[in-house]
Amino acid sequence: MLDKLNVVFQRYNEVNDLIIQPDVISDSKRYVKLNREYKNLKPLVDAREKYLELSSRIEEAKTVLKEEKDPDFRDMAKMELDEIEPAFAELEEEIKILLIPKDPEDDKNALVEIRQGAGGDEGAIFAGDLFRMYQRYCEGRGWKVEVISMNEGTAGGFKEVSFEVSGESVYGILKYESGVHRVQRVPATESQGRVHTSAASVVVLPEAEDVDVDLDMKDVKKDTYRAQGAGGQHVNKTESAVRLTHLPTGIVVECQDGRSQHKNYEQALKVLRSRMFDMEFKKKQAEQAAKRKTMVSTGDRSAKIRTYNYPQGRVTDHRIGLTTYNLNDVIGGDIQKFIDELHMAENAEKMKEGTDII
Repeated sequence: MLDKLNVVFQRYNEVNDLIIQPDVISDSKRYVKLNREYKNLKPLVDAREKYLELSSRIEEAKTVLKEEKDPDFRDMAKMELDEIEPAFAELEEEIKILLIPKDPEDDKNALVEIRQGAGGDEGAIFAGDLFRMYQRYCEGRGWKVEVISMNEGTAGGFKEVSFEVSGESVYGILKYESGVHRVQRVPATESQGRVHTSAASVVVLPEAEDVDVDLDMKDVKKDTYRAQGAGGQHVNKTESAVRLTHLPTGIVVECQDGRSQHKNYEQALKVLRSRMFDMEFKKKQAEQAAKRKTMVSTGDRSAKIRTYNYPQGRVTDHRIGLTTYNLNDVIGGDIQKFIDELHMAENAEKMKEGTDII
């Protein structure tokens, strides 16, 4: 383990020297990449320092027990060992997890898209419930949520809503939410009291930075039009909504939530970059999936991942078989237990497979 930590320490020092070089600073793409690597290596460097300290104290205590005749000194050394060895074993487990290669996109902000699925109006209402669930969860973590576009349902909720989440390691946490979410409950419009099953799909994309995507604006067609639906007279009377079409790929992005054409254009451009980045990202995921099978993060966004059963107050995550009976808390934004369990399950899979260390 120490050999691996020493390799990390050597690379950390190399990166530390590189990021202050003028030629690196002038190359924004390389500078951003190295800064991200530096930040990701820091926890391992700190763990290495603690590892060396505890190793030294253990060796000193063992030497005392081996060579010292004084019973008081021997008792002190034994107490020291009894205290340090469990902490050292715990540290080794932490280091094993830290050595698992991190998804390079985990530190990015995220774009989240929620769409009404099966169930008609009830599907749109459920999409609205999911939006508020994520909104409350993000607020609880101190993240910023900014709506990019929305298409309201006729009976409430959303046919579709897209929003950006900004903060620390957003994508690495929210990525587990991609997939189909099902709800089982009696709709407000159901007169017979029958339980219906509806659905909504959630897509979480890593937000692409300018350095991630080479976007030639000559390939982008821009259209403006009047925003539809609610939003006030100003929204509907001016051509503030923006539609961008990337001609080579056929990707179309629309944004109409902002009050100005300029704001909508910036947001649409951000989404377009992220969609283009996601195309390449999914290719990489497919290559990884071919090498290893994982139930946690297959990248299949059409997979049913979670069911919210209102009559039973139950929430079940089908990827790891986790069931809780605190549905109101979960819908209220308390989804951390699911994310933590999914993260641990994925790490366990990687360790079991012997995923290459950093």
